[in-house]
Amino acid sequence: MHNFPPPTEFLKKHDLRKTPCRMAILESFLNTQTALSHQNIEEFVGEEFDRVTIYRTLTAFEEKGILHKVPDMSGQTKYALCESNCEEHQHKENHVHFKCQKCENVYCLSQIQLPDLHLPQGYKVEEAEFLLSGTCEKCNF
Repeated sequence: MHNFPPPTEFLKKHDLRKTPCRMAILESFLNTQTALSHQNIEEFVGEEFDRVTIYRTLTAFEEKGILHKVPDMSGQTKYALCESNCEEHQHKENHVHFKCQKCENVYCLSQIQLPDLHLPQGYKVEEAEFLLSGTCEKCNF
């Protein structure tokens, strides 16, 4: 589990104004250890904010380096909190993600870095995603 600053400090660090929607969404991520979909976030924040406001907040958080998109074999976009080294418009999230086949939660395994790939000459990697699938530690018991 990571030590993230309180929501107000988190927003200030990323030059974002404190709004009720931003606070609610950020708290949703801080209170869970899994990646969240738009639908998950709607369930967390209730009917207080409309879909467009939530979408715009997620987009702003991604642009500012607060959230990163997480691959999910279902085709649904999920998001997770970035590590402290992500910057505005430049994500440095080069780690493995794990999707549990039982509970369907997606976890960031930031302690496992992506392997160093040696591509043929002329190829340049712009983005890499690595998704493992199996059973998480909670579902194994």
